[in-house]
Amino acid sequence: MPEGHTIHRLARLHQKRFGGAPVIVTSPQERFADSAEAVSGRVLRKADAYGKHLFHHYQGGAVVHVHLGLYGKFTEQQVPMRAPVGQVRMRMVGEEYGTDLRGPTACEVIHQDEVDDIIARLGPDPLRRNPDTEKAWTRISKSRRPIGALLMDQKVIAGVGNVYRNELLYRHLIDPHRPGTHVGAEEFDEAWTDLVALMKVGVRRGRIITIRREDDKGPEGIRGRPRSYVYRRAGEACRICGDTIRTEVMEGRNLFWCPTCQR
Repeated sequence: MPEGHTIHRLARLHQKRFGGAPVIVTSPQERFADSAEAVSGRVLRKADAYGKHLFHHYQGGAVVHVHLGLYGKFTEQQVPMRAPVGQVRMRMVGEEYGTDLRGPTACEVIHQDEVDDIIARLGPDPLRRNPDTEKAWTRISKSRRPIGALLMDQKVIAGVGNVYRNELLYRHLIDPHRPGTHVGAEEFDEAWTDLVALMKVGVRRGRIITIRREDDKGPEGIRGRPRSYVYRRAGEACRICGDTIRTEVMEGRNLFWCPTCQR
């Protein structure tokens, strides 16, 4: 599932490609046809992101809300675009570029009050200006759920996915099974600051990079991805202590950790 940095990067790209001009919106798949017709030809005022939610704000107040989920993806072409291939839920065409959306969990037209309702249900987004970190800390410090589960809860922190969850806990040597009530305020502050920096790198570089320069050696990451400390390294040696990286399923998602470094 795309994590928050991907959605913020998409928002910036869509603002650059389509913002401030009319956009032709269609639904080749026809599942979004009526909603596409409602915004087609209007000016895209702003493309914005919060956590894993993307919002296209159109002239007149309509907002296209997209949540990519596990399988959603945008692909881009220069105009004129080729005929749609596969199940294209939404096609946006501007003056120079077009983009196709396939497989999202959500693609709907809503209005600002519904946008506000979605955001109100979420925790702070590390990539937004002036996030309410106290809101996240309060929820963590009062919960006996494992911190590894809390970090994946979008009501606690918006935009964190499985890669950032696993890597952040390793970088701060926190056992993912530790209850939120046993995480110290200073630990939280340091981890939050680190998370913000890591996600900003993700927006800038277009990929998740979590490994410190001095540790960036050894086997390559899976499928050509950047190296990681623990993510998808079950059974391999910890880059720092040499112990075997472990894995288990925690609340439906694969957890990875080093039993020695993360005591």
